[in-house]
Amino acid sequence: MTAKQTWSQRFESALHPAIARFNASISFDIELIEYDITGSQAHAKMLAHTGIISPSEGEQLITGLEQVRQEYRQGNFKPGIDAEDVHFAVEKRLTEIVGDVGKKLHTARSRNDQVGTDTRLYLRDQIHQIRQNLREFQTVLLDIAEQHVETLIPGYTHLQRAQPVSLAHHLLAYFQMAQRDWERLADVYRRVNISPLGCGALAGTTFPIDRHYTADLLTFDSVYANSLDGVSDRDFAVEFLCAASLIMVHLSRLSEEVILWSSEEFRFVTLKDSCATGSSIMPQKKNPDVPELVRGKTGRVFGHLQAMLVIMKGLPLAYNKDLQEDKEGIFDSVNTVKACLEAMSILLQEGLEFRTQRLQAAVAEDFSNATDVADYLAARGVPFREAYNLVGKVVKTSIAAGKLLKDLQLEEWQQIHPAFAEDIYQAISPRQVVAARNSYGGTGFTQVKQALITARTQISGES
Repeated sequence: MTAKQTWSQRFESALHPAIARFNASISFDIELIEYDITGSQAHAKMLAHTGIISPSEGEQLITGLEQVRQEYRQGNFKPGIDAEDVHFAVEKRLTEIVGDVGKKLHTARSRNDQVGTDTRLYLRDQIHQIRQNLREFQTVLLDIAEQHVETLIPGYTHLQRAQPVSLAHHLLAYFQMAQRDWERLADVYRRVNISPLGCGALAGTTFPIDRHYTADLLTFDSVYANSLDGVSDRDFAVEFLCAASLIMVHLSRLSEEVILWSSEEFRFVTLKDSCATGSSIMPQKKNPDVPELVRGKTGRVFGHLQAMLVIMKGLPLAYNKDLQEDKEGIFDSVNTVKACLEAMSILLQEGLEFRTQRLQAAVAEDFSNATDVADYLAARGVPFREAYNLVGKVVKTSIAAGKLLKDLQLEEWQQIHPAFAEDIYQAISPRQVVAARNSYGGTGFTQVKQALITARTQISGES
């Protein structure tokens, strides 16, 4: 038995059942149903407003569409594969409710501009939600950072001990990444918020529609100036997936650090039972599943971005069925980003605890204060490159002797260079090393405290 066709009488036979299943998108684009209804209501109002249909017909369409919405919300409307896509499903149910007037809804509209409108309406809402998720994530980072302004943690370059930093400063780096994500999504939103409704299949329509009227009803900022571009543009989807990918990059970097910090080799944090799991055979283990999953899920969002780029790179104008493939990647990326932001916020707030004593010991057991020795000499007139070479030799001999810089006697310092005095010990203490870096944006405690105030003001003053 072949599947019943849903399009014109141009075709003499229906689709093969397997091809019908292959062709259908209802299994995933049902996600757009409420946006499809909202867009259709705006279209019906415009048709009545311009006299293309009568006011009473417009009211019937709007009321009937609202009934479809309520039926869906109540679980009484569950379109199947025979509907092909969400647009046909809604129109078919509408016609069952209001009769033949329902067949007028698609006047001056194509599924091409319809799906573009639906997708933009959906993505607008999701961008708002993700930005709120980012704000919640930033708030958690600030809450923790405010508790750890004077907690020191080793800073790394090349994953080698470099210089100690304030733990708050370290966390604020992720706050700044999230702030860029928040701002980037606002920029993406501007290009999402352009209406393609009224572009038709590709060339506009012969009916006297008012595209700006529907754009205003749907609170779009503007309309596409070219109908070909309007139905085929997916730049906004690519941009969103780029922004989503960068959010995941930032979450994955933090995840990697949490994974390292929780290892026995680092022991910087303790994972709490609420956000960790155990091993099926090794009873001593506590696994960092949350950050590992976030790190792993990052790849799927990258994959959706790559897939979208590949879909678009060879498409001639205007609409092509390939574009049906945009939605699953967008939907999954939205869900993945929101879930990962929520999970990381919970992990940071409730699932781990910084081991401050271990951190204090960590910053005192290495040579990450070597730069401060060179700075000490440079501040006393020794050319920095000369000071740098002297300190390099000191580090080399100290390692050979099994000593740290703090273990050297004053006589040993003065044998290296007569500029050294008793205050060298204060200068190379971890706390002073951090406090001294008081340049704007640095890890000095004064700078970090001001950065926290600025960050609080930033997220409370921006919507």
